[in-house]
Amino acid sequence: MAMAGFLFIARTALIWFAAALVATALWRTLGFPRIPPLDWLFAVVVIGFVAAKIIHAIAHLRRVQLIKGHTDADTLVPRQRRLIEIPFETAEAFAIVDTAIRELANVRIDESSIGSLTIRARTEKQFAPKAYLYWGVDLSFLVVHNHQILATIAAANGTSSVTLICEAAGGIFSDWVQFDDGSNLENAEAVTRAIARRVAERRRGEQASAKQTSTEKELAVAKLSLLHAQVEPHFLYNTLASAQILTRSDPARADEMLGNLISYLRHSLPRTEDGPSTLGAELERARAYLDILKIRMGARLSTQIEVPEALRSAPFPAMMLQTLVENAIKHGLEPKYGGGTVWILARENAGNLTVTVADDGQGFNAQSSGTGIGLKNLRERLRLAYGAAATFVIAANFPNGVAATITVPTSTAAAGAGEARA
Repeated sequence: MAMAGFLFIARTALIWFAAALVATALWRTLGFPRIPPLDWLFAVVVIGFVAAKIIHAIAHLRRVQLIKGHTDADTLVPRQRRLIEIPFETAEAFAIVDTAIRELANVRIDESSIGSLTIRARTEKQFAPKAYLYWGVDLSFLVVHNHQILATIAAANGTSSVTLICEAAGGIFSDWVQFDDGSNLENAEAVTRAIARRVAERRRGEQASAKQTSTEKELAVAKLSLLHAQVEPHFLYNTLASAQILTRSDPARADEMLGNLISYLRHSLPRTEDGPSTLGAELERARAYLDILKIRMGARLSTQIEVPEALRSAPFPAMMLQTLVENAIKHGLEPKYGGGTVWILARENAGNLTVTVADDGQGFNAQSSGTGIGLKNLRERLRLAYGAAATFVIAANFPNGVAATITVPTSTAAAGAGEARA
């Protein structure tokens, strides 16, 4: 590093010493009167000018060291080049680079074309009053005033590569006889830092979003576990009370009710595996629940289940079918005088499994004591598990009641990944 600084100062001294020799030769060639005082004055001016440039070179070297922390051949060159990798697509990378350049002081954008992925800009150096005024002579022309910035973005396998060039606007003259006082280095470092800062901000935002999503998923898993383990107390008490009464009057039906309750409880226990449930398993739980209620409600409840045997092994989110069946009973048929029918229908279409639970109960116009939490949780679980690939629609059934439909992908991989996320 010390050698690079020494060579830089030596090069500067050599250039201006050669310029002094040329100036001296011209002085003599032009045939000015050989007056010793004038010769001495000319010599003092030339030597003083060369000395000033050497001192300026040392100051430039010191400023570069302050900016970068060290000096070498790369930091001392007047044209600075950076190759920056941005882990985003070109459009997003272009926006980041464009914003980073616009944040520079005294910048003017000459071109910002997302079509060509090119940004051209200029910055103007602001001088302090009399900063380069020596003995009444303004020497600021020896310092670079204007700098230009060129940034080009190229795509590279889902990421972007940015080539950044910061240079003086004066051409080759600026490279050899002018100093930029580290301005091009400062611009290159500032743009690089700004890009790195914005990429880090995007990463932190993604991490925060991922953390929030992870928290939502954990909450959904906790809710699902609670739904698995939870048996509504009133349903359990009423079922056991009904079974107790039936043991005296109709032991066979009491035995049937208890068998259905055992089946319902067995299917409601939390599962230890991470994979999704199947439509067949969910249907068995719902069937056990309905069979219990058919014994309790008698002729007030009838059911129709139309689920093809081939679809019973299809992956289906746990407890969702049960939620829809319970809603149909609680809010549709139980409050209705004379009861009604619950339909469970399933079909496959274009790689999707569609399951509908319908009833001919009181419908939307009836007052309901429900809170809507079950359907809200259902929608949230579908969103976390499948995103836009799953839908839930609830609508009025004709002529009476409500029809609720869940549509999920039939792909085992998609369903498995989805349920694991949920």
